[in-house]
Amino acid sequence: MVDAHIFVVNEENSGERIDKIISQYCEGLSRSSAQKLIDDGHVTVNSLIVTKNYKVKANDRVAVVMPKPKELEIVAEDIPLDIRYEDDYLLVVNKSKGMVVHPAAGNYSGTLVNALMHYCKDSLSGINGVIRPGIVHRIDKDTSGLLIVAKNDFAHISLAEQIKAHTFTREYQSVVYGKFKNAEGTVDAPIGRHSVDRKKMTVTVKNSKNATTHYRVVKQYKDFTHLALRLETGRTHQIRVHMAYIGHPVAGDAVYGPKKVIDYLCGQCLHAGLIGFKHPRTKEYIEIQSELPDYFTGFLRRLKDE
Repeated sequence: MVDAHIFVVNEENSGERIDKIISQYCEGLSRSSAQKLIDDGHVTVNSLIVTKNYKVKANDRVAVVMPKPKELEIVAEDIPLDIRYEDDYLLVVNKSKGMVVHPAAGNYSGTLVNALMHYCKDSLSGINGVIRPGIVHRIDKDTSGLLIVAKNDFAHISLAEQIKAHTFTREYQSVVYGKFKNAEGTVDAPIGRHSVDRKKMTVTVKNSKNATTHYRVVKQYKDFTHLALRLETGRTHQIRVHMAYIGHPVAGDAVYGPKKVIDYLCGQCLHAGLIGFKHPRTKEYIEIQSELPDYFTGFLRRLKDE
């Protein structure tokens, strides 16, 4: 069945360009995307193909045909993996800073999924489709640390349920700006998509989900603090958004931190250092830890010297 948007232009929009009108009538479609659809012949006005500079008239009948998305072929790649635990049901990978977890626009190779497909062959859960086989939860490209991967759907469902029930332990290490009066605390603030910049998240009550982050001071420095943080929920960019919200953005964070970024960190100073879970089959509690990576310990040495 063809996915098509059909609408009739009203008097108020008469004289507007067709690409602008399409972006207004078709929710979620940008003007540049509308132009491409027009160029590819997927837009007709009164059953005739038009160009993108066509000016609509009142009562014009516009039909926008949405082509079926192309099936992406994700290629297995022989990329070394730092595996910290493995059995027939799952594995725990220590991801390096700078590695994307799964393919997306602009990153179809060199991802963790490409590496997993080579290492695990067909032994990955299929619940999240061809783009994210085995991926139960994600960490950002420039966040380093531990990530659990399901080898089959049985394990995937069990692990996903633990995350949903907040029984899956995730502890991060981070260096943030400023000092703290209290040795520990909790940030309980809902997170949703930013109203203007759709690539960013923000604390908001509109179209948001509850989010809770617990933090503990490890060590204070002159202008920074080393924190241990435990996630109760797992929203996109949660730690980065919550820390910025309370006035302590993560060091090196170019999105939520100050404009003057600490370039040599090459992204946020954030490491997923511990995960704990009940094994899907044995129900035994397993906890895996990862040491702080070189970029993190190097930054701590700089702060100590200062």
